[in-house]
Amino acid sequence: MSTKDEYLAKLKAQLDEWETDLGHLRDKAGDASEDVKTAIEEQMAELKAKWDEGAARRQEILEAADDKWEDIKDEAEDKWAELKVSVKESVDRIKSMFS
Repeated sequence: MSTKDEYLAKLKAQLDEWETDLGHLRDKAGDASEDVKTAIEEQMAELKAKWDEGAARRQEILEAADDKWEDIKDEAEDKWAELKVSVKESVDRIKSMFS
């Protein structure tokens, strides 16, 4: 198991990756037809909400006292794993609209 700082760095890297992916998808959406663009924008809003949720979770961990890290790490990892699956599903739905 990683230390709190290592875990926070991993979450930050994942959030940065998602933000980059979101930017690429936004750029790609600019070339889509209007009806597809509307559907993509709805999915992008959902994806942005998930990114915000991840950022909020990271902030909660950041603000937790170091001695509380051991108490919350398993729950934090479980919630993050669920969020990763949810984000991947959203990204896959958006990407499928480009085909």
